Amino acid sequence: MKNVLVLCTGNSCRSQMAHGYLNYFQDALANVYSAGIETHGLNPGAVSIMKEDGIDITHHTSNHVDEYEGIAWDYIITVCDHAKENCPFIPAPNAERIHHNFFDPSKVTGTEAEKHSAFLKARNEIKEFCSNFVKEELLN
Repeated sequence: MKNVLVLCTGNSCRSQMAHGYLNYFQDALANVYSAGIETHGLNPGAVSIMKEDGIDITHHTSNHVDEYEGIAWDYIITVCDHAKENCPFIPAPNAERIHHNFFDPSKVTGTEAEKHSAFLKARNEIKEFCSNFVKEELLN
């Protein structure tokens, strides 16, 4: 089995959504982990927007990247520029490093409808990315 790490700043929103979709789109091809360079807990907006799409991430935890020391990574996916630029060195000489800076819905202020729209936009972008990743990387 491949080992996939999804990395973000706080492991609360975008990385959690990607973690959920990567598990959803592949059944037994990879062990998926998500982590942050900090831990901020699960973002309620991320939990809610994923639930709308039938994905339950309430059992996820917000983990620090150091907790996974020693895992032989096949893929390290950074989902925000801040994590890519500030991540501590992860010794993974054989890992393919993939970066995609997703829009951060947790930074949106405004009405509930505007916040929901922001989470929906981010979720849909992450869903498409994860679907393509599984098809192009894990199924080949």
